[in-house]
Amino acid sequence: MIAETVCSAVAAAGLGIAVVTAYRKRFLAAARIAAYALVPLGLVMTGVVDWIADTAFSPTAWAGFVVLGGAWALFATTRAVERRRGGTRKERRAAARSARAEAVAPAASAPTLGQASRPASGQASRPASRPAAAPRATGGSDDFSDIEAILKKHGI
Repeated sequence: MIAETVCSAVAAAGLGIAVVTAYRKRFLAAARIAAYALVPLGLVMTGVVDWIADTAFSPTAWAGFVVLGGAWALFATTRAVERRRGGTRKERRAAARSARAEAVAPAASAPTLGQASRPASGQASRPASRPAAAPRATGGSDDFSDIEAILKKHGI
């Protein structure tokens, strides 16, 4: 009974603050305050407050919460151990089998782009000639030599 009275008083005070806020032309803030103020009143009207009050003073309910907490802790521990090991035993065995299969017979590499782009008439197409890069006049040509090598490797 006292919980319902407190929740109703909180709701009334919150709605009063919302009215003052709306009077100051801050309508969005007033709507948000009114929404927060109506939550306790809604909880009282739906009976959630009575349920919480009955649960808070019940030793059986607290024992149930302890059992739920223990179950959650056990579940979290097993998941952590499973992640540390790298999955379930079946997953580890499947990964080991696939690793052995790949070591015995590796997959064929994909054809290069140059082989796949040949014309159907049987004539080999020549790649477009690229202008050679002029050497730089400054001594900083070695600064980007590794980057140039990577770009040349990828045909850029």
